[in-house]
Amino acid sequence: MAAQSSNSDIFIVNPYEGHPSLTPLQSEVLWEYAKLAQHVRSLTGKTRTLNEEPDKTMLARLRVLEKKMGLVLTLFKASVWGVINEQPAQEGYYTDSNDTTA
Repeated sequence: MAAQSSNSDIFIVNPYEGHPSLTPLQSEVLWEYAKLAQHVRSLTGKTRTLNEEPDKTMLARLRVLEKKMGLVLTLFKASVWGVINEQPAQEGYYTDSNDTTA
């Protein structure tokens, strides 16, 4: 319980302020690092929680999105295929004048 309150106190009180071996600038920099470290700890804990117990609603929404994206990809492929098939055959690859067979 004391660790919990000291973690939240890091954002309110600079524990390095007034330290005899530190300048005011050094104490401010160390305080910023301590706050950053606490944010990283919090983020790590939350990502572990998300990793261990995936959000059921998020998974359901992502599955719906996956199905829609599959449909979009299929329609896109079909439209590209349609455009390719509608183009006339390109001239110049082979003509009768290039034919050298007897």
